[in-house]
Amino acid sequence: MASMPNVQKGRALYEKLGSPKTFLAPMVDASELAWRKLCRKYGADICYSPMYHARLFGTTESYRKQQLCDEDYTENDKPLVIQFCSNKPNELVDAVKLVKNKCDAVDLNLGCPQGIARKGHYGAFLMDEWELIASLIGAVNKEVPEVPITAKIRVFEDRQKTLAYAKSILQAGAWWLTVHGRTREMKGQQTGLADWSQIKFLRDELPSEVVLIANGNIIYKRNIEESINATGADAVMIAETALSYPAIFAKPAADEPSLDDFPRVDHVLREYFDIVKATDGHASVVSLKTHMFKLLRTFFIKEVEIRNKLGPLKSGELDKFEVIVKEIEDRVNHIVNSEPENDVITPNGDYLNVPYWRIQPLFRVVNGVASNGEVRSAEKAKKGSTTDSNDEKIEKRKASDDTAESSPEHKKPKMD
Repeated sequence: MASMPNVQKGRALYEKLGSPKTFLAPMVDASELAWRKLCRKYGADICYSPMYHARLFGTTESYRKQQLCDEDYTENDKPLVIQFCSNKPNELVDAVKLVKNKCDAVDLNLGCPQGIARKGHYGAFLMDEWELIASLIGAVNKEVPEVPITAKIRVFEDRQKTLAYAKSILQAGAWWLTVHGRTREMKGQQTGLADWSQIKFLRDELPSEVVLIANGNIIYKRNIEESINATGADAVMIAETALSYPAIFAKPAADEPSLDDFPRVDHVLREYFDIVKATDGHASVVSLKTHMFKLLRTFFIKEVEIRNKLGPLKSGELDKFEVIVKEIEDRVNHIVNSEPENDVITPNGDYLNVPYWRIQPLFRVVNGVASNGEVRSAEKAKKGSTTDSNDEKIEKRKASDDTAESSPEHKKPKMD
């Protein structure tokens, strides 16, 4: 087996960072500072930044100011890995040089499967260009050796090819690997389940010194330990579920799921909103409304009037957001006081029925049916609401681990 020059350094770094078990994934406009603070408060061991475009980051000061602020990577924002997408070694090096004192490592995005990544020639669309990937990783190791570089990948259907791919990235000098157990084609309506057996195969075939992070199929707290046990990975990375259910990172309140595992939406929303108000930087304020829609997705299915009030608000209108937050608090207080007998969790096959005023995983909708078996179209028909119809269309369009958001060059890039 060819040399894997940095895997022992990666293991040492992982242990230095406390052998973290839960990672907040890199997500465009969705893992910015304020959201990282909230997830850390609930127990996330390590956080990744949003995915940044290396060329823009390296050449455009306004882009950098939109993404980072002086408060990033302070004592309350560690450990932190900053992720870049790139297809040119010099551009990646220039970007990494600008963050060498603002993170514990940088990560190369090799997993984004969306159309914008195809057009921009980055992310999962570099999967067949192993020499280019090696040059990207090698350039950072050579030019900015003080900054560890890791990589986040997707898998091929052929697990032997996945193994060869992983080895080539480690041989190029990656310090550790995060493996999303889906192929490049598994997105949107074709997302499907991540294949944990692919990750287990890599764990069995790669040297034990390699730090391996598993990504995919984390819905409830119990899935974290299940993933680690099934894959043999060192830790799990959580993406989409963390957006609607940041309490996923908290230790379970008991052996069986309890209401304490699913905090009230008004309580979590207030925590998050107060964090946004106290956080410096452009990115945290701009992302507020997007996070509110994700966090309150189940709540808004019932509380349509409040949802419609949130829609027109513009970034920075914090006084108007405060009115919405207060209205949600009043509404949930009324529900809990008037319907205490309904504040219970009941089984639903492999899933759980959680009261809609409590935060919970957001389930993808495919052809009107969510992955937990809930029929959204039936809810829509009952309400006779055109707004629900639009929501269903939006949910289908966004139904992947890759949420559409905006940035200067990527008109509608997706998170990975």
